[in-house]
Amino acid sequence: MRRSTMFAIVLLTSSIAVSASAQTPAAGDEGWNPADFSQAKVQADKDEASLPDDIAKAMRITQSDTLEQGVKVCATPNPDTSPFVIVARLDAHGTIDRTWREGATPLAICMEKFLRGKLLMVPVRAPLYVSYELSFTS
Repeated sequence: MRRSTMFAIVLLTSSIAVSASAQTPAAGDEGWNPADFSQAKVQADKDEASLPDDIAKAMRITQSDTLEQGVKVCATPNPDTSPFVIVARLDAHGTIDRTWREGATPLAICMEKFLRGKLLMVPVRAPLYVSYELSFTS
């Protein structure tokens, strides 16, 4: 293979690799999908910490109301009350369009299903990640 042809192939390959990496959304950007629960939870903690106080308070109230509704739907007479966490991604309309869960109790699974598609509140930016951390005391 001639040297100039080989150089052109190397340049083309490098160009394709650069354009593909330039199109990959960064963590927290629209289009980015956390690979797992851990990544989603880190993003939720970051997003929640960045909210202005008044919006953070309104979000907590909305989350609490939604959680209360979910517990009414999902509670059983003797539920497994092991702690669990659900991370929710809100779209630009405030709808939960994706969830990640840590914990496999029937209550955790039901709550995750309950939250999907629910409308919380229009976020200051989208996507916005929030988390529901549940632990129970006797």
